[in-house]
Amino acid sequence: MAAASTSLCEDQFLCSICLDVLTDPVSTSCGHNFCKKCITEHWDNCVFFDCPNCKKKFYTRPELQVNTFVSEMVAHFRQSTQQKVISLRRRAPEPGDVLCDICTGTKLKALKSCLVCLVSYCETHLEPHLTVSRLKRHQLINPLENLEGRICTEHDKQLELFCKTDQTCVCSLCIVSEHKSHDVVPLKEEYERKLADLCETEADIQQLISKKQLKIQEFKHSVNVSTKAADREIAESIQVFTKLREALERNQAKVIETVEEKHRRTEKQAEGFIKELEEEISELKKRSAEMRQLSHSEDHLNFLQSFKSVNAVQPTRDWKDVKVCPPLYEGTVRTAVSQLVKMLKNEIKRLLTEIDLKTVQQYAVDVTLDPDTANQQLILSEDGKQVHCGLVRKNVPDNPNRFYAFLCVLGKQFVSSGRFYFEVQVKGKTKWGLGVARESVDRKALYSVCTNNGYWTVWFINENVHHSLTENCIVLSLKSKPEKVGVFVDYDEGLVSFYDVDAAALIYAYTGCSFMEKLFPVFLPSANLDGKNSASLVICPVNAT
Repeated sequence: MAAASTSLCEDQFLCSICLDVLTDPVSTSCGHNFCKKCITEHWDNCVFFDCPNCKKKFYTRPELQVNTFVSEMVAHFRQSTQQKVISLRRRAPEPGDVLCDICTGTKLKALKSCLVCLVSYCETHLEPHLTVSRLKRHQLINPLENLEGRICTEHDKQLELFCKTDQTCVCSLCIVSEHKSHDVVPLKEEYERKLADLCETEADIQQLISKKQLKIQEFKHSVNVSTKAADREIAESIQVFTKLREALERNQAKVIETVEEKHRRTEKQAEGFIKELEEEISELKKRSAEMRQLSHSEDHLNFLQSFKSVNAVQPTRDWKDVKVCPPLYEGTVRTAVSQLVKMLKNEIKRLLTEIDLKTVQQYAVDVTLDPDTANQQLILSEDGKQVHCGLVRKNVPDNPNRFYAFLCVLGKQFVSSGRFYFEVQVKGKTKWGLGVARESVDRKALYSVCTNNGYWTVWFINENVHHSLTENCIVLSLKSKPEKVGVFVDYDEGLVSFYDVDAAALIYAYTGCSFMEKLFPVFLPSANLDGKNSASLVICPVNAT
């Protein structure tokens, strides 16, 4: 079949009706082949049935027979033609392709170049290098232009060596002349060495690319963080300034109302005086008219009888010292502004503290109590979130971490860098202490809980909140008794702050501290005196809004 295929031509498989390659070939009884559709349509339009090729007539419509052999040949021909088209397309050169050096006339695309022959071959002319044993040993590579550049211009021999001394390619004769006693190696050896260097450099470049991509991600992350922070800051500023503007508008309305009220009182007073004066004027005009009428009377008796009543002095108010004084509006505005400034200061302080609290709440840590540090008299909840003082000491194992003298317990979590925040409910307690403590605090001796001894705390004692820098406690002035306290630590800034969470107010802040070791949350529920102060200190989840 392969041998036969070489002699196949398209004319052998054409339909004489459509003049195209046969499709679904069928044969007539006279032995001619047609497309099934073509011969069927031909006979549908004819009065007599005949063969379009030999004109043989049939008295009845012939029964068409499928020619299996012709069908196989047509299929084979179509496949062969398609492969030739694909091969021709593959072999057809494109701009920039290396051309075959052997082809005459139209040159085909080269498939390989031979480094021994220094010739480029198309698929057809390459065949000897794939079949002839001695040519199989030649080194074939992807097509290259300017193969002459691989020949030594001085000795006309192939460049197959590399002079490491001069960093140039040489032939076998160069090493006995110009490159004698130079460090010369085969091209392949130098190629492999430099390829390894190239791979290593490429790996370094990829690593450098990765680092730079990570840096880009870092910058993008910074931008995202900045965007969120900026959005949050803008939202908070809008909130603050909206509240301040509302406060200003309220106070402005109050000033206007006060001024208008003063003006209304002045206006009412003046209207009263005016009305009274108008009544007096009306009465005087009435008397004047009576006098004028009496003065024109010629009845001597009537004149004298009426004169006394008409000329009598009627008592009127002395208006000499009566005045309507405009109120001092300037004083009203000045007083209102003074009060407003004071109010704004308090409001700004409150709003800033509220913003500050929201900020530090972002650093909330899920704190749990460490039972190994708890004084024997303290009772901890199973979840490690609550502690209160019992009435008797428990029999628990002693260890170096347990507090002996203080009714004290530490949290398991700690801070040694960055920021740390937690909240504790103190509602219902009459005495308590909260804060952070150094890891190295003495847990056995009895001494003051102050910064000098490694404690940064606030205390609630006798309805007052205290803090202690040294041995002495200092009372803090608070507007209300806190029910939930937030503790914030900025380790790197040396800051420990305490907040009244519900009031969004700062209780106290230790600043300028120098921390050199781990800081642990410290809880001091104080003694339970016959049921008093029996409530627990409760570690609360932080609800940052």
